[in-house]
Amino acid sequence: MGWDKELEELRHREALAEQMGGADKVARQHGRGKMDARARLAALCDEGSFREIGKIAGRGSYDEDGNLTGVLPAPFLFGKALVNGRPVVATADDFTIRGGAADAGISRKMVQAEKMAHELKLPIIRMIDGTGGGGSVKTLEQIGATYIPAVPGWSDVVKNLDTVPVVALALGPTAGLGAARTVASHYSVMVKGLSQIFAAGPAVVDGLGEAYKGSTDHQQAKEDLGGSEIHTRNGVVDDEVGSEAEAFARARHFLSFMPEHVGQLARRSLCTDPVHRREDALSALVPRDPKAVYSMRRCMEMVFDQGTVFEIGRMWGRACITALARLDGWPVMVLASDPSYLGGSWEAKTSEKVERFVKLADQFRLPIVHLVDNPGFMIGREAEMAGTIRYGVQAMNAIYKASVPLASVVLRRAYGIAGSAMSNAETYQYRYCWPSGDWGSLPIAGGLEVAYKSELEAADDPVAELEAIRARLDKVTSPFRSAERFNVEDIIDPRDTRPLLCEFASLAWRRLEAES
Repeated sequence: MGWDKELEELRHREALAEQMGGADKVARQHGRGKMDARARLAALCDEGSFREIGKIAGRGSYDEDGNLTGVLPAPFLFGKALVNGRPVVATADDFTIRGGAADAGISRKMVQAEKMAHELKLPIIRMIDGTGGGGSVKTLEQIGATYIPAVPGWSDVVKNLDTVPVVALALGPTAGLGAARTVASHYSVMVKGLSQIFAAGPAVVDGLGEAYKGSTDHQQAKEDLGGSEIHTRNGVVDDEVGSEAEAFARARHFLSFMPEHVGQLARRSLCTDPVHRREDALSALVPRDPKAVYSMRRCMEMVFDQGTVFEIGRMWGRACITALARLDGWPVMVLASDPSYLGGSWEAKTSEKVERFVKLADQFRLPIVHLVDNPGFMIGREAEMAGTIRYGVQAMNAIYKASVPLASVVLRRAYGIAGSAMSNAETYQYRYCWPSGDWGSLPIAGGLEVAYKSELEAADDPVAELEAIRARLDKVTSPFRSAERFNVEDIIDPRDTRPLLCEFASLAWRRLEAES
């Protein structure tokens, strides 16, 4: 006798699981402009590659004779899948089942997904929608008692941060544990108007009598408290996108630069962009007026392999652009000053962003390219109140601790402690400087009147004397004077930047491959 009866029950239970929270709940999800969990998994993963694990887990209902009458599936789906042809653990919260609350299903599934990632060394992608495993107030009445909070399996979340690339996509209102799972990642995304993140939602905040009072419009209240406009500008989440499809595309793109786990090297891609491409526009990119700005992003487009620059965290810590890119197909991480924001001065948030990004590069063994135009740490009372020097030193420490190869290109300014954080000065300096370079312990223009106070006071014409001093110092501060003393390794034609950085990438990856 075969097992046809049991196989028939299996198929029946699988069909019940595919109904998720039921037709009405699924329709409500779609009515909010959101995809359901199963559609998200299909859209994220390579076609037909998702193999679900624990599909029939949930809460069964039975009649008085013990026959199955229905199943409320677990509000969390996971399995093995392919993304860009490479294996990953893909997960999705099912908001149609009690908003994804853990009391509606089996939290063990979430724990097992996290374990699967670090034990099998597979990247993990979390699609988070709801409390993401957290409980609900109704749980207390069902249990009959309260409890001291704990997060089962959080040690596995921590292990994943140390072991494999972790991507988190916030695809709806995420509170409590859902918010924590979003932040505990290497790369995170919110969808504008669709995603919100908060420690507790508007109703809870208002109920506790806090200062926040949300709008009578529930959706607007969530946006006001924790929308993407807040969290992609304060550094909680890396990027904001306009649709779920764009979120999936960015997750796939991020992972294309990453190895599958710590200890494995990232992969080189086919490059059709000539290594020796020289862009004439680079020679005039930096204006002669020291106060004038220019587009660092335009520089990046001309220097790195065409179409490969993948910026991360564009809306926060804006004085430094952080990106992934390729040079002759080799993946690299990029730090690039943005002179259009605070003149490129590092304030607290920028320093925090630089520290996080450098640590990510070191963890996953990606060489760093630093394009420098840094007039120093931000100054003034507001900067002091924000603790800029502490965050700045932590960023500098991260650069000095990093063990991956780093190349810096000084386009214009490099002043003070922040300017010295371009690279680890105790190691071999793989560094190039443009003829527009302007560096020192502090900007000359800001210290002339103080340094030459007595001469100016004694001069018959202080204005003319100041101009004469400035003319003399312009010659002393020429980058060629620095090169004479080998304080600068190489001054280059800006058009040679791409060929030389491609050379660096080739040598850097030669070293990384030898170390692996």
